[in-house]
Amino acid sequence: MSANDARKQSLYFPEDMLNEIQQQAQRLDRSLSWVVQQAWKISKIELKKIPSPNDMLDDDPAAARR
Repeated sequence: MSANDARKQSLYFPEDMLNEIQQQAQRLDRSLSWVVQQAWKISKIELKKIPSPNDMLDDDPAAARR
């Protein structure tokens, strides 16, 4: 997928979170989409640090070797 490949998607946020995103979008004179995309780019490295439930399975010997 190219960097310019735009796809329409509906996302639902709690009202207070959406208000904060809208305030930041206004402050930065950017769209909501741009703000959410930048937030994802900044946070994805931190999110990768959170183990998935599959990483914690005790009965998978292959998981212990990773």
